[in-house]
Amino acid sequence: MRQPTAQVQAERPAQVRAQRPAPRPTTTLRQRLAELRGPSVAPHPLDARALAALAANPGCKRRALLDGAGVDKGVLATALGSPAPFGQSQFAFMRGNAFEAKVKADGGTELLRLLYERLGGSSPAPAGDVATPDLSAAGPEGRAARTALALREATAAGGWALLDHPMLALEVAGSPAYLEPDAVVVHPDGRWTVVEIKSFPMIDASADAAKVGAAARQAAVYVLALERVAAVTEGAEVGHQVLLVCPKDFSNLPTASVVDVRKQRAVTRRQLTRLTRIEDIADALPEGTTFDPACSPQELESAVSSVTAAYAPECLAACELAFHCRARSRAEGAVETLGRSVRGELGGLTTVAGVLAAAAGKEGDPADPTVAALRRAAALRAEALENAAALRARAPEGAAAVRGQAHEDAAAVRGQASEGAGAACR
Repeated sequence: MRQPTAQVQAERPAQVRAQRPAPRPTTTLRQRLAELRGPSVAPHPLDARALAALAANPGCKRRALLDGAGVDKGVLATALGSPAPFGQSQFAFMRGNAFEAKVKADGGTELLRLLYERLGGSSPAPAGDVATPDLSAAGPEGRAARTALALREATAAGGWALLDHPMLALEVAGSPAYLEPDAVVVHPDGRWTVVEIKSFPMIDASADAAKVGAAARQAAVYVLALERVAAVTEGAEVGHQVLLVCPKDFSNLPTASVVDVRKQRAVTRRQLTRLTRIEDIADALPEGTTFDPACSPQELESAVSSVTAAYAPECLAACELAFHCRARSRAEGAVETLGRSVRGELGGLTTVAGVLAAAAGKEGDPADPTVAALRRAAALRAEALENAAALRARAPEGAAAVRGQAHEDAAAVRGQASEGAGAACR
């Protein structure tokens, strides 16, 4: 067999190299996320409320990527033509800030009094020597480092300390998120307690259950972030009971309640662990994908559609892009639009059209329990509609008979009344 010449052998690797696609230039995750956000767009901070909502829907890669990249979803939703009425009103925001300032006035004396009454334990009551360290620093990274140092110093000192708006760091899907609780109190025994200050009232020592649940999920995120610092701090322990401070009844006086967040902490930690790493989601995007609001609506629509979402009706109360995702889900006829519970009951049927066809007997395996249940429900519905139509058909006759009897009874009553009146006159 004739062997290829040396020149041919030398040319083959060059031809193979020419046929291979050029590798994507290597960039750091920070640079990649900046490209997705837009070259001139500042990152939107990821707060604990958004993080709790993200943990409640860990299968949504779209929200994980947008939050990790610091994209302002409210601005993006407006650019897409689907703005969402999301967030607090200006009046509620100002009222909340005024109440928080009242609670923390005089070095947090009232706040520490409420905390000692509920969670003081065997520690001595806080006096005038409560430490209030300065947490100012450059940027969120600097503030997080300064907060960690202040927590270690306060724990080593063995006294009461109040950290006003500390900065905590928590890794979410491979990207750091910086969180800012209302306050963290360090006890003399080394315990750290998260304080949440809300403007909704506590009436007769109880508040709205939905709002308390949202506050508990938000506080659980702070507890997870604090545990990272406590793990490298000698003698520190993060309390799983947080202090919720609210206005008492209909006044502006503060009152407090203790909320156990162990369940919310466990759920949030498990859900955050399930999140796909942001760099894996970003690597799967087409080249040149960007969510810069300066782009045209068509380009933004294409960019958003390139990332899969997991829409559910619960997203309407937690995500700025929910109205956009709902419109696309309805256009595709996805059963997720009807809710997670309905989606779970329908098994392999993924579209509304497929569900209706299975119920009508046009598609689906009759041996499938889901298909059999749908057909049974369709038969019962048809029977109910038929009975209702029959009742409506007989209704005019029955109504005429009732009206005739009513007229006869009324005439008899009028006759008896006339006779009685005549007898009375005589």
